[in-house]
Amino acid sequence: MKNYFFKRLTAMIITLWLIITGTFFLMHSVPGSPFNEERTTNETVQKNLESYFHLDQPLIVQYGNYLKQLLKLDLGPSIKQSSQTVNDMLGRGFPISFELGFYTLLVAIVSGILLGVFAALRHNGLIDYVAMSVAVLGISIPNFVMATFLIEELAVRFPIFPVATWTSPKHMVLPILALATGPMAIIARLTRTSMLEVLTQDYIKTAKAKGLSPVKIVFKHALRNALLPVVTVLGSLAASILTGTFVIEKIFAIPGMGKYFVDSINNRDYPVIMGTTVFYSGILILMLLLVDLAYGVLDPRIKLHKKEAK
Repeated sequence: MKNYFFKRLTAMIITLWLIITGTFFLMHSVPGSPFNEERTTNETVQKNLESYFHLDQPLIVQYGNYLKQLLKLDLGPSIKQSSQTVNDMLGRGFPISFELGFYTLLVAIVSGILLGVFAALRHNGLIDYVAMSVAVLGISIPNFVMATFLIEELAVRFPIFPVATWTSPKHMVLPILALATGPMAIIARLTRTSMLEVLTQDYIKTAKAKGLSPVKIVFKHALRNALLPVVTVLGSLAASILTGTFVIEKIFAIPGMGKYFVDSINNRDYPVIMGTTVFYSGILILMLLLVDLAYGVLDPRIKLHKKEAK
């Protein structure tokens, strides 16, 4: 077990380092400077600003200094908002982004699983066709298009929900729905396919022969094994939700990390771009590890290799 976690931890560190390195050099390969758009800034002041933020040093030196800062968990100051550090921005914006992502993932998982289960139990019936039609629409429509549609229908034409900010539960409804439709559709299709396969297994026939109730057979015996494919894609779904929040937060004026990230790209604010990329990459890599550990909880037959478990 110790060897397994050591190998996974090493792989996580290497993966994160590759992401940091790739993002750093790609970001600096774009021509220009964060101060190019400062029309009121003369050349001397611009050079002083680049010197203050160490942007005049060789790229490899900047890279080494950035890695040293990361080891101290210091993401540096914002170039465009010099009174704030990237750590401060993360501390202020991430809780809101996390809340949005958490509720979105919760809605997507619960509604997707229920939709998939009912579709499988009513295979080739009306419920199955309706559920899969909803799933196809959810996969086909991008979340920013869904957000526009929801605003037009449920905020403008029928003023049921407010649009901007994140101050009450009613403000959460539209952005959560806009983000959850895509992942919900994927989970529903996977759950349906997996449930149809599981329901034909011998142990399900045995459970029916013993006279167990349909609810117990479905939710205690069938669903547990049917969820394995769903767990497999949760890592990538979480990634799509977290990255999707950047656009949705901008559309709904939610004061999360999306605002800082989008603005930092427009302003070429290197520390903010790097800080949010590194932070979210670390979270996603950790979530992939949790997905692997969830396999053993859902299916006790999945064990570590003997050599890895020593």
